[in-house]
Amino acid sequence: MNSSQSLADGIVVEHVSRSFGQVHAVRDASLVAVPGKVTALIGPNGSGKTTLMLMLASLLRPDGGTIRIGGHDPLADPAAVRAALGWMPDVLGSWNALTVRATLEMTGRLYRMDRAAAAARAADLLSTVGLAELADQPTRVLSRGQKQRLSLGRALVHNPAVLLLDEPASGLDPVARVELRQLVRRVAAEGKTVLVSSHVLAELDEMADTAVYLDRGVSASAESIAQTKTTLRTWRIRSSAPAALLAALGAARIGPETIVADRGELLVPLTGEGAAAALLAELVTAGVPISTFAPAVGDLEHTFLDLSKGNS
Repeated sequence: MNSSQSLADGIVVEHVSRSFGQVHAVRDASLVAVPGKVTALIGPNGSGKTTLMLMLASLLRPDGGTIRIGGHDPLADPAAVRAALGWMPDVLGSWNALTVRATLEMTGRLYRMDRAAAAARAADLLSTVGLAELADQPTRVLSRGQKQRLSLGRALVHNPAVLLLDEPASGLDPVARVELRQLVRRVAAEGKTVLVSSHVLAELDEMADTAVYLDRGVSASAESIAQTKTTLRTWRIRSSAPAALLAALGAARIGPETIVADRGELLVPLTGEGAAAALLAELVTAGVPISTFAPAVGDLEHTFLDLSKGNS
């Protein structure tokens, strides 16, 4: 797949803005999401994520800038965008009296499938989203996690090229989160463009291939994101020989006043991954048995926190 094909089949946003009276919800947002990848949309409350997602879904008109979904302009051709797009909002109501199967079939019919095609697609999706055993149960008996899987199935019913997920893991228990994450990764692996907005950064760290950071309605530049890779970051280190570990850290010229003990592990601030790799090599060479050596927070959370400091 070449880059022009990727852009034509994905999401391209350039300098988009949207205000509500005197409130500038989105000031200057730009992003690119390509097929086969999960792109995370990250930002604090009030950063403009939901407003941007609504504009991408063709449900809200931007004041300025351009949007392309699968090569289509939501303003000029909203029908083409909606045909190419699967939209899973934070909460999507269901028809309580309908079964899971009938809900998917009805959704297919709303996308103008004939009865046979809608039934066949529903049968496929029941297996895809893991609801085959509940196919003939009314949707009112579904748990929160099961309803989220049904919502994802409804977003996929017309086999869209692009998928928008707004807080898909909201309210889910740990098992349901893992199942949803695996399902989203599988959908992306099929070649779909997936954009996910979420507050759960640890979840996104395991789900997303790349990320877009939005704060006060402005997307972070590639340069500012790259700069966070070289800033001070805390690493978590565990050893079965804690005294030897402390001595080795001292020999590595890491001041004891910067080290924090936490549940049998040591938290050590280091500047950049190069410094972390060098320290690990030094500890191993010194014969210190290391069982854990990892960032204290995930890449997305570190970047988000670092960018937030810069904007505060």
